Amino acid sequence: MRIQKLFLFIAIVFISIPVLSQDSIPKPDKKRITEKDFVAGRTYAIDTIIEGITYYKEFISNNSVAEKPKVVINTAIDGKPKIDKTIPAVNDSLKIKKLEDNEYAAKLDEKWLEELYSNSLYDTIYKSVTELDYKPVDYPELSTDTLKSRLKRLNARTPFNVDYNPSLENVIKRYLKTRRTSMSRLMGLSHFYFPMFEEALDKEDIPLEVKYLAIVESALKPRARSRVGATGLWQFMFGTGKEYDLDVSSYVDERRDPIKSTEAAAKYLARLYKIFGDWDLALASYNSGPGNVSKAIRRSGGYTNYWNIRQNLPRETAGYLPAFLATMYIFEFAEEHGFKPERPKYQYVETDTIRVKQMITLDQVAEVTDINIEELQYLNPSYKLDIIPYVKDENYTLRLPRHAIGSFVANEDKIYAFAKAELDKREKPLPQFFENDTKIRYRVKSGDYLGKIARRYGVRVSSIKRWNGLRSNNLKIGQRLTIYPRNPGGKTSKSSTKSKPKTTVSKAGKQTYKVKSGDSLWSIAQKFNGVSVQNLKDWNDISSNKLKIGMTLVVSK
Repeated sequence: MRIQKLFLFIAIVFISIPVLSQDSIPKPDKKRITEKDFVAGRTYAIDTIIEGITYYKEFISNNSVAEKPKVVINTAIDGKPKIDKTIPAVNDSLKIKKLEDNEYAAKLDEKWLEELYSNSLYDTIYKSVTELDYKPVDYPELSTDTLKSRLKRLNARTPFNVDYNPSLENVIKRYLKTRRTSMSRLMGLSHFYFPMFEEALDKEDIPLEVKYLAIVESALKPRARSRVGATGLWQFMFGTGKEYDLDVSSYVDERRDPIKSTEAAAKYLARLYKIFGDWDLALASYNSGPGNVSKAIRRSGGYTNYWNIRQNLPRETAGYLPAFLATMYIFEFAEEHGFKPERPKYQYVETDTIRVKQMITLDQVAEVTDINIEELQYLNPSYKLDIIPYVKDENYTLRLPRHAIGSFVANEDKIYAFAKAELDKREKPLPQFFENDTKIRYRVKSGDYLGKIARRYGVRVSSIKRWNGLRSNNLKIGQRLTIYPRNPGGKTSKSSTKSKPKTTVSKAGKQTYKVKSGDSLWSIAQKFNGVSVQNLKDWNDISSNKLKIGMTLVVSK
């Protein structure tokens, strides 16, 4: 009975076991490796052979000690080695791709170029003038009697009133005590700028000591820009710069040009001196305007001495002349106070200019002349985008060290061909040239932010911040911003559009041009002698730079 039960149990178990076919055998997840799957640097052994195909598996050594790198062979177990045919790279000792510079000297050069090009010193100067402190300063190295004697000597050789007074003494001593480093750096920069200043000032019969005014105005930084938009070494406002033929365009800001801006400043100062007949008052009016000086004279009861009207001048102008006189004193008596300034890499007389014959960028010039791009920017500060445009009847020049002038002129054709080829390869075209002769005052509305405003007027956020002296991206509703738009009439409010009725332009008897694809006001102006972008705007009663294909423009008076 027990035997029957045992057989019955075995039969049930056997029946319950499923029959496994060959197809139902689980296949390994791992992909089988053949010779074509070998990876260089690894070792393989035969795993199995199926239907005449040999499959391998990676052979992993159990050695715990790392071996030194060696030529790798993918070894098969049948003794037929598979050799990795990778050829190791060999350095070409015959070609020198890059010459190594002295690391320490290179860092020194980098710091000096940064000092020449940055605006940090300008911020320091601007703050010191606006927040000038006349409190007594303890500086035993300079006695009052010695200062009086030196000021008397200085007064005898300059048309400025350099008479001693306690306020001026305190400013001089404060500068000597707290600003020795910045003054030494400014003295270094002056070796480059002062010769060109003196030449321009002499042409207009201006006292050469006026060169120190540029230190107070801009700390000798051509790209310095004040919070109200005054720009350049001599801090010209947009309108005043235009009055003295300092052009501003998409590529160029001549207020930054050291020579042109100095010539304009000399003419402006000569005009102010004719009005006031006093150089102290001329300098004060250069800073705050003749109107503010006239008001200060009235409020002081008719006094015309700067020190008597100072309390009635704007705060910045009140500290303006003392800062100028203190700077003049320190520069004139630098040796007596132990200053040993470091001179810039180039003196003004060691540079020369070349009039460009086609558009070229400073980085292209740097590549063909092997001159550091920062040095080129320092020598050519008026080019806003580091691009020198070519415009008919305009005199745009490239300033180079004299040692590079000869090779540039001798190879002009090759250099310009290289520049053109590089510009033609650009994925994004360069911005069109336009005369930036307009500015707007924009009032910030709810929902505005700098990026939105910048896109509206086709400018950069960084430009808006520079024009308005903004330290952050924060805006306030109702805040007014000065903007020099690339598309002045491109986007206007509905109210302004409605307020100006459309004028019909008469084309009778005038030369016309039909706008084609790719045309711009500037490119059309180049097609006709003596025609400017502004002419096209005036003759066709348009304020925007945008054109429509097929529209007809008047191109003659």
